[in-house]
Amino acid sequence: MLGNKLEKQINEQIKHELDSAYIYLSMAAQFEAENLPGFASWMKKQALEEQEHAMKFFDYVNERGGRVVLEAIDKPETEFGKPVEVFAEVLAHEQKVTGLINALYETALEEKDYASQSFLQWFIDEQVEEEDSASGILETLKMIGDKGHALIMFDRQLAQR
Repeated sequence: MLGNKLEKQINEQIKHELDSAYIYLSMAAQFEAENLPGFASWMKKQALEEQEHAMKFFDYVNERGGRVVLEAIDKPETEFGKPVEVFAEVLAHEQKVTGLINALYETALEEKDYASQSFLQWFIDEQVEEEDSASGILETLKMIGDKGHALIMFDRQLAQR
């Protein structure tokens, strides 16, 4: 059985994961409008991954005898700037999510909830990958600068995700 505090935090995390999916989908829409289908594809896949994360938390609450309570998802921004600015925002967002996951783990430690600690370890590892991926793309975009053909080539590379 989940403790009340951890159950409430996980319910909030479900909202954060779905918010993340919505943000990434909005970023995909901007990239589609800018004729950058590879960037759009990367963001759509990221959005689906965030939805999967939300469902992992959803299922976990139910497996532990808790109650999922869904909250409203905020309307995402629709304009994010140049690709380098978009990925700077992605990295900052993933760092925020890492902090939220770490806070969940801290609560699991406080409550001596070993099952939740084990469950959350996957998300901790996943966040290392998420931040590394966003950081790598951001660094490449910084090197590319405003070189149009390099951006097009990178767009094609991102479509391979």
